[in-house]
Amino acid sequence: MQYRQFGKCDFKVSALGFGCMRLPIIDGDEGKINEPEAIKLIRHAIDNGVNYIDTAYPYHKGMSEIATGKALLDGYRDKVKLATKLPSWLINSYEDFDKYLNEQLDKLQTDHIDCYLLHSLSKRTWDKIRDLGVMKFVKGALEDGRIKQIGFSFHDKLETFKEIVDYYDWDFCQIQYNFMDENYQAGTEGLKYAVAKGMAVIVMEPLRGGKLVKNPPSEVLDLWNTADIKRTPPAWALKWIWNNPEVSTILSGMGKMNEVVENIEIAEDSYPNSLTAKELELVNLVKEKYRSFTKIGCTACSYCMPCPEGVNIPQNFGLYNEAFMYNTVEPSKMAYERFMTEKSRASACKECGLCEDACPQNLPIKAHLKEVHSLLTK
Repeated sequence: MQYRQFGKCDFKVSALGFGCMRLPIIDGDEGKINEPEAIKLIRHAIDNGVNYIDTAYPYHKGMSEIATGKALLDGYRDKVKLATKLPSWLINSYEDFDKYLNEQLDKLQTDHIDCYLLHSLSKRTWDKIRDLGVMKFVKGALEDGRIKQIGFSFHDKLETFKEIVDYYDWDFCQIQYNFMDENYQAGTEGLKYAVAKGMAVIVMEPLRGGKLVKNPPSEVLDLWNTADIKRTPPAWALKWIWNNPEVSTILSGMGKMNEVVENIEIAEDSYPNSLTAKELELVNLVKEKYRSFTKIGCTACSYCMPCPEGVNIPQNFGLYNEAFMYNTVEPSKMAYERFMTEKSRASACKECGLCEDACPQNLPIKAHLKEVHSLLTK
């Protein structure tokens, strides 16, 4: 296992971190973790050099922290840096900060969290918890030793990311990053911005939730197979991220032993600046091939927003395009039904046409929304 400096902190972390949000489950129920198997996976990773373990309050319907705590018994807790996250969206008073942290310490069976994150910050959640006094809470928790390093995970626009980075002397941050998301949310610019401030950067969604590896289009596989050194799609995706010297560690949600073994093997020789110019160009070709499968030329500029009916036009188009880009029609259907409110779905469009007047791409948005609903509704 290779290890990388954790920003300005005085320790190094394994290039591969274990994300505890996709642990093995029973009967298809996310809240029923197969604890013996999960413990086996986590401990195998630690035995083979992984020293960064990441969980969060909501993972597995609140059960991930409990299973992770059990996995770190028998001496394993002392071998790792343990990360978990404050559920920012649940905070409604100053007292809630301590309430959730103390609950997490109990669930994890530990007296301190090495790397504590303010979870899933956006402009809205950041403004809310900042005004409720989150930094006062952070100062106190650092002073009393319940947390050792402080950071945040992020899901919003680059300008908001920079605002949060500039607000405090953070130890680290966690961002979504992969070869398809160089300019998404924080992106490459945000990655370099944080590192310039001395922060460690943790990468989540390196495989874009599995979309880059589970069922790649044949045209993409054909491109990968032109490489002089043959690699699997997961190896290409992970190596591309590890090629960036700014990245401290990559989180992988591993639910099977073969995934743990494969990712550890990939990590062992995935050093910064180790990909050749020819290999990097191949990744760019794959990226363009994926993008060629998009059906709607939406750039997510959001000039069409807000919709007077509440329709989230960019999100609808994003799910629709992803269904074709990554061969993921069924997952896109699930996301459309499960994660979008009825008001925000394409079906809520009243065809007022204001969005089309505002669209700089001159897209026939009303017609496209009908296409989205026709494909994604069950």
